[in-house]
Amino acid sequence: MDGLCGSTFWDSNLSVHTDNPDLTPCFQSSLLAWAPCVYLWAALPCYLLYLRHHDRGYIVLSHLSRLKTAVGVLLWCVSWADLLYSFHGLVHGWAPAPIFFVTPLVVGMTMLLATLLIQYDRLRGVQSSGVLIIFWFLCVVCAIVPFRSKILSAMAKNPCPELSAGFLSRLSFWWFTKMAILGYRRPLEEQDLWSLKEDDCSQKLVQGLLEEWKKLQKQAERDEAAAASGTKASREDEVLLRGRARPRQPSFLRALLATFGSTLLISIGLKVIQDLLSFVNPQLLSILIRFISNPTAPTWWGFLVAGLMFACSTTQTLILQQYYHLIFVSALKLRMVITGVIYRKALVITNSAKRESSVGEIVNLMSVDAQRFMDLAPFLNLMWSAPLQIVLAIYFLWQNLGPSILAGVALMVLLIPLNGAVAMKMRAFQVEQMKFKDSRIKLMSEILAGIKVLKLYAWEPSFSEKVEGIREDELRLLRKSAYLQAISTFTWVCTPFLVTLTTLGVYVSVDPNNVLDAEKAFVSVSLFNILKIPLNMLPQLISSLIQTSVSLKRIQHFLSQDELDPQCVERKTITPGYAVTIHNGTFTWAQDLPPTLHSLDIQVPKGALVAVVGPVGCGKSSLVSALLGEMEKLEGTVCVKGSVAYVPQQAWIQNCTLQENILFGRALDPKRYQRALEACALLGDLEMLPGRDKTEIGEKGINLSGGQRQRVSLARAVYSEADLFLLDDPLSAVDSHVAKHIFDQVIGPEGVLAGKTRVLVTHGISFLPQMDFIIVLADGQVSEVGSYPGLLQRNGSFANFLCNYAPEEDKESLKEDSRTALEDTENEGVLLIEDTLSNHTDLMDNEPVMYEVQKQFMRQLSVMSSESEGQGRPVSRRRLGSAEKGVQTEEAKARGKLIQEEEAEMGTVKLSVFWDYAKAMGFYTTVAICVLYPGQTAAAIGANVWLSAWTNEAMAESRQNNTSMRLGVYAALGILQGLLVMLAAITLTVGSVHAARTFHRALLHNKMRSPQSFFDTTPSGRILNRFSKDVCVIDEVLAPTILRLLNSFYNSLATLVVIVASTPLFTVVTLPLAVFYVLMQRFYVATSRQLKRLESISRSPIYSHFSETVTGSSVIRAYGRSQDFKAISDAKVDANQKSCYAYIASNRWLGIQVEFVGNCVVLFAALFAVIGRNNLSPGLVGLSVSYALQITLTLNWMIRMMSDLESNLVAVERVKEYSKTETEAPWVVEGSRPPAGWPLQGEVEFRNYSTRYRPGLELVLKNLSLHVRGGEKVGIVGRTGAGKSSMTLCLFRILEAAEGEIRIDGLNVADIGLHDLRSQLTIIPQDPILFSASLRMNLDPFGRYSEEDIWRALELSHLHTFVSSQPAGLDFQCSEGGGNLSVGQRQLVCLARALLRKSRILVLDEATAAIDLETDDFIQATIRTQFESSTVLTIAHRLNTIMDYTRILVLDKGMIAEFDSPANLIAARGIFYTMARDAGLA
Repeated sequence: MDGLCGSTFWDSNLSVHTDNPDLTPCFQSSLLAWAPCVYLWAALPCYLLYLRHHDRGYIVLSHLSRLKTAVGVLLWCVSWADLLYSFHGLVHGWAPAPIFFVTPLVVGMTMLLATLLIQYDRLRGVQSSGVLIIFWFLCVVCAIVPFRSKILSAMAKNPCPELSAGFLSRLSFWWFTKMAILGYRRPLEEQDLWSLKEDDCSQKLVQGLLEEWKKLQKQAERDEAAAASGTKASREDEVLLRGRARPRQPSFLRALLATFGSTLLISIGLKVIQDLLSFVNPQLLSILIRFISNPTAPTWWGFLVAGLMFACSTTQTLILQQYYHLIFVSALKLRMVITGVIYRKALVITNSAKRESSVGEIVNLMSVDAQRFMDLAPFLNLMWSAPLQIVLAIYFLWQNLGPSILAGVALMVLLIPLNGAVAMKMRAFQVEQMKFKDSRIKLMSEILAGIKVLKLYAWEPSFSEKVEGIREDELRLLRKSAYLQAISTFTWVCTPFLVTLTTLGVYVSVDPNNVLDAEKAFVSVSLFNILKIPLNMLPQLISSLIQTSVSLKRIQHFLSQDELDPQCVERKTITPGYAVTIHNGTFTWAQDLPPTLHSLDIQVPKGALVAVVGPVGCGKSSLVSALLGEMEKLEGTVCVKGSVAYVPQQAWIQNCTLQENILFGRALDPKRYQRALEACALLGDLEMLPGRDKTEIGEKGINLSGGQRQRVSLARAVYSEADLFLLDDPLSAVDSHVAKHIFDQVIGPEGVLAGKTRVLVTHGISFLPQMDFIIVLADGQVSEVGSYPGLLQRNGSFANFLCNYAPEEDKESLKEDSRTALEDTENEGVLLIEDTLSNHTDLMDNEPVMYEVQKQFMRQLSVMSSESEGQGRPVSRRRLGSAEKGVQTEEAKARGKLIQEEEAEMGTVKLSVFWDYAKAMGFYTTVAICVLYPGQTAAAIGANVWLSAWTNEAMAESRQNNTSMRLGVYAALGILQGLLVMLAAITLTVGSVHAARTFHRALLHNKMRSPQSFFDTTPSGRILNRFSKDVCVIDEVLAPTILRLLNSFYNSLATLVVIVASTPLFTVVTLPLAVFYVLMQRFYVATSRQLKRLESISRSPIYSHFSETVTGSSVIRAYGRSQDFKAISDAKVDANQKSCYAYIASNRWLGIQVEFVGNCVVLFAALFAVIGRNNLSPGLVGLSVSYALQITLTLNWMIRMMSDLESNLVAVERVKEYSKTETEAPWVVEGSRPPAGWPLQGEVEFRNYSTRYRPGLELVLKNLSLHVRGGEKVGIVGRTGAGKSSMTLCLFRILEAAEGEIRIDGLNVADIGLHDLRSQLTIIPQDPILFSASLRMNLDPFGRYSEEDIWRALELSHLHTFVSSQPAGLDFQCSEGGGNLSVGQRQLVCLARALLRKSRILVLDEATAAIDLETDDFIQATIRTQFESSTVLTIAHRLNTIMDYTRILVLDKGMIAEFDSPANLIAARGIFYTMARDAGLA
């Protein structure tokens, strides 16, 4: 039934295990709809027979009968309409499920039958038919459920009010007001967002674009085929064709235009109207000035002009906002469809195509390239609109001033390349600055990863200097780029003025008869203001077009990649009795590669258990991929019967709950689920996870070990109850005893999959005797096939395979034997914990946040191995340790998520944050900015007032005499304004760079001094976020935002000042307009901030789900879940669209409200000018109204900048928060420094010492009192959690005393500075941490030692040969974490560090836990000779290394259990004796 519906038929979670039961759409469309029909058709034969024998005569046709017949016919028509709609969908490519054809057909025929029966009953004299009454009753009952479901879904939806809004409401975006008020009252949540319209949903839009794309692909294929057939036609043609370009790829741009063409045309229409309207107001200003100049003109003319100006501005606003709404929503849809198309393509591309583009690159197509299309869309119409506006502006200017305007236009054109050059240079600086930023973040990441080592060695100052050095380079570039930004601002502000100056200067100079009156001057100023916008936008448009064309090519190339052939594996026909057959199969991973598998002939009987074995690289995994249809088939046939379950070698885990990972889209069947968990040994793991099977698993299964991941992957297969199981070496990731359990319980002849067909790729020889038969592969071919005994007798490649793997297996079997006793006594759930821990090393690779947890896991692991040697019964303790760590892992993850969201959700920013930023910029800088901005505004007003006075002079006299003086003063005021703008920008730049330096330095200073407990409880990812994202905002975003805000604020202020000065009556309307404006601003900022947050929260799941899908595409295809994953992706994209759509609407709503205020300013400026015409000069009116015409843009910009500033200042708040966290004790205490050469003896004394990890936690060491004489060698042993490592941490004051004291050579360590203490002690830590720097830097970051000293240390630490063999020698670059050195070599580098320091006290913290015996022997021998006179404290891992020590300290639960020489302790037969005996040393 699932296949008929294309969805699940029965879901017990939806229908039974719920408080609000419902039936699945499939159940409603099938069984529920068919029930009445089945009843009527079943009853029909008997009923017809009954009617035939009971004829009661004819009943006259009544109104009721007519009505019943009409209803029946209507229902019949509805069913047929349903059927036609399904066919319509089929034609247009949506491909509805078969049920949507079957049900309307069945229901339609039944309704026709019921209608005919109504009439037949009448003819047979039946007044009321029981059969039909029951039929109609069943119809009503069965229709209630779908009716209720529809009501529920309608209630669940939150329809967009735009759909039901009236014409005026839609025109003015008034329908958004409700959300603006809601957002002001409380923070908006996801459920407050409106549902998308059906036509705006991903599925429909993506389907439309895919149809167009497929049409173009088919057309390209036809062209190619035609070209190919033409080539064969004749030799001459061949020659000609060779010269011709190969057939073009289908154009993705054409597909986009076909999909969005109609929207583009409507937007062009709106833009044309808006562009033309923008030139009406300057003409009306010209009429208004003429009206003022003419005292005899009737007053109503003035009122009419003022009214027309308001009407024109308002119409322009409405059309512009509609245009923006249309274009931004289209841009949103554009990104949505590109995302959807890329997602669908990623699910079907071949492996050769995948090889070309990594997961990161494919995700980039979706995130970066799709976003570029969205960014370009608003500018797209500028391609024709900018030239149109430029031409119109020049035309009207020519009308006004004649050829003189060419001087101004020429200046504008000349400034374009200048702006372009500045932009190019800024981009170059940006690229260089990014490199510095990357290296700084990389170094910070390493510092945070190795912060414990830095503290133990007292190396913080050296690394702080390195970070500060990179930071200074970064700030140097930042300053340069900010100076360029200042030049750019200068040209932007001064261009209109310089152009006006040049034009008017040329105009009055070329001809003494050219009189500059108010009309000419201010109409020209208005036109130049219009001209400025397209000229400034053109460079931006060109760079955006270039970027998008690159993105277009990349997307087009990706969409044209080869797809997997769905017909590669035959699923219909297969030889009876077999589940898998391959006949003469040859397969390759890519067409350009040689075949990986060739001439395969394999037949797997139904229900067989088959092993695939062979050496590494012989093609075992490729064989599984070939059966899945993942490889390209060159020849032969592959047949697979039934459904498939696939367990890949690298388990693929989704970022969802453990239960969802196992169910993988299927309905929950509790019994089957429990059986899968038991069989795959997951019940023990559930105990460890905080939410059991409801625990969320992180990306790539980060909070599961490798073994757990593999078992979850296997449980998914077991739960699927498929017919064929393809298991690609699932037992390699788990320990041998776990592998045995899984084989016995799941895969083997007695397992839950017994009776199913199983193909198992394996290296585990112990399982082979239980196989039905074995396929042996060699070099991509089947070398042998047969049963285990049969193959052994042949003595062929299988026998060789056994020989190669036998030594390992022998070791494994020894391990097995040593564990048999444990298996009998301990439950399996506990045993599996070992596998949980042993595979946690992969956390280190790619998850810095998890680093601390990973370290704890490694420590736990080393402790266990030491105890397993020491006590022979490790498992019972192992359970607690791992469970704790598992919980810590999960908590760390969950805590990280919650806190980040909380911080993003902050409301309005406190005033103290503004004050903090002002202080960081510097007092004088802030004051200078506060003086310079009003100064430049005053200069601008002065210049325009001077222009007004100049034009009035022209009115008074018929000609102007002192033009040069007028022009000179005007130029001086304008240039003064420009200089002040530039000075203000540079001052702001200097201030912002100073603030950036101050904040970063304070943050770094604090973090370097934070106690270790801070780093243990805070994920490093969160700290890194402060150093990267927040510092970047302070560096690059805040200053330009403040600059733009100040510009728009003072421009608005200037406008109001000018209008009030010209027409004092304007003060009356200033207050109400200001109140309305502030109110709108408050509503908008509160709502838009929250919408932006919701948008960013919903965006990242799209990309993480996509990268997850790309990595797991083979699993998704194997289980046949591609459609479900497309639906999940569409749902995530739609969720993001909802917040985006509301955000776009909020901007349009704001635009309308704010521009209404601006239009009112224009109206009142013109109106009061008309009212006070007798007291006003035309120059003043021109000045006042031309200023008013600019205000709409300025007011709009100001709110946006205020909103941006508020959201960006959160970065300052976050950085300040982490700059004020608690710090550890001072590094150096000036009044209390230890004497030179301290410690001389190396005597260590603990006096009644207790400590805890953090306040509120239990004591880890309790009342320790011991005395270690100088030069003694003391071994420290004990169980997990006994406090061994805590002791060493106390010695270095990583942990501070809760009570008591530690004295070294009689000096209390709590009285001296941390660096004075730590620099005099030496530790070889358990984790050999190296930094990505030269070897010299890793050994001696302060440069204190000579070259000879370093080489001697390397010689003693057995690294001399390795380092001297490197071309760079001591400058050999270690990679991050020392990745290019082995663990043993890294530990030897740590030994070399210790040898260089040669201090009197040496601590070894399980220093040899992770290395081989040979390196261990090197280290022990070196320590014995080189630290002969030093005090050595060793936390022992291998007991044989401390048997010759002076004394052994045995700790138990934080207290001293035993403390004596090894011989005495063994004689006392206490704890140490049992440990030594188990290690074979006593």
